[in-house]
Amino acid sequence: MVAPQGTSLWHTSLYNFAPRIGTAYVVRNVPGAETVVRVGAGVFFDTGQQLGTLGYAFGPGFSASDSFCPSGCSGTAVFPLAPAQLSPPIVNPPVGPGLTVIGFAPHMQLPFTWQWNASVEQAIGKSQALTVSYVGANGRGLLREKEYILGAANPNIGTLLFIDNGLTSDYSALQAQLQRRMSHGLQALASYTWSHSIDYGSRNRGLPSVRGNSDFDVRHNFAAAFSYDTPTVFQNGFARAVFGHWGFDDRLSARTGFPVILNGSALRDPVTLGVFFAGLDVVSNQPLYVYGSQYPGGRSINPAAFARPPAGQIGDAPRNFARGFGAWQMDFAVRREFPIHENLRLQFRAEAFNIFNHPNFGVIDPTCGGSPGVPGCTNPTFGQATSTLARSLGGLSPLYQMGGARSMQFALKLTY
Repeated sequence: MVAPQGTSLWHTSLYNFAPRIGTAYVVRNVPGAETVVRVGAGVFFDTGQQLGTLGYAFGPGFSASDSFCPSGCSGTAVFPLAPAQLSPPIVNPPVGPGLTVIGFAPHMQLPFTWQWNASVEQAIGKSQALTVSYVGANGRGLLREKEYILGAANPNIGTLLFIDNGLTSDYSALQAQLQRRMSHGLQALASYTWSHSIDYGSRNRGLPSVRGNSDFDVRHNFAAAFSYDTPTVFQNGFARAVFGHWGFDDRLSARTGFPVILNGSALRDPVTLGVFFAGLDVVSNQPLYVYGSQYPGGRSINPAAFARPPAGQIGDAPRNFARGFGAWQMDFAVRREFPIHENLRLQFRAEAFNIFNHPNFGVIDPTCGGSPGVPGCTNPTFGQATSTLARSLGGLSPLYQMGGARSMQFALKLTY
């Protein structure tokens, strides 16, 4: 919906506890040079079910199964069952040792996210438009799970998991998009995102809660694609049959690397008995990366730049400041249409995925090895890529995901 020049549109809605508001303002309405400004904001509440323990703990996000069945029953049992009929039987009150007890904060609330954006869209002629946007999001009241090993203090309780609110996250992004509608046989789309995501732990059980780059923080992301149908300019029938009705499609994806999680050894807090990863110490006067043909991809995190901290201490390396490999890939397709009758056409298509056969690397080995307090990591593959990107993503065919070796496919289809 486009507002007349000099006016604005406001819209609010309330869906699933998500109030939103937005406006669009036409600054200039000159044909081929229109300028539109848009802003929006909203607050979105989460369901609070991302922690798997919430299900079986019968707390918020409760879920149940139909697996309760007395021994030997055929699924026709009459409910409610007596505790002794269940398999395994329920003992009330529970008895130790080695129990896992799950507790929740008495005033725990649903986590929520504030989101806002502002964009300027500028028409460039009749077919192109450039949009520059700022996107922000702040997560507040995010759920936090604390783990306490209580066996030494109370042999009847093995582990205590306590869940409450208290964590936050912040995301900011500058986005630019250039779009061309189909004109003279060419349509194209290119987009770039610079972003930074910060949180206290991107996993369900990120211990301890340390503010830093998110595990999924990617600073630069670029994608572009175009589709071009060649014009039929030949008058000669033979030339039109040979050189007409061709088309080309291309797609390029490129991004910088994800952070590498350097956990180090597991520690237990002597006061709270909580278990967490100690991280690594940074060794001064050492480069973060080393380069050479002996490393997959030509680069490795420098094993001499880190050390396991002394026993009982926490490493001083910032969270998620080391990075893995970036990735880029270009896919290309050539197609030829053969008109048969009116709307009946036969199309031949040849597609090449990762046409330049560019190697993309995935998982980085984060295990340091070595002795506590001694500079240097002794694990021979520390900081190096241990697999390609495609295998790190699950080993699917490169036809369906980024990061595989070059592959090709051919298709013949009839359209009508």
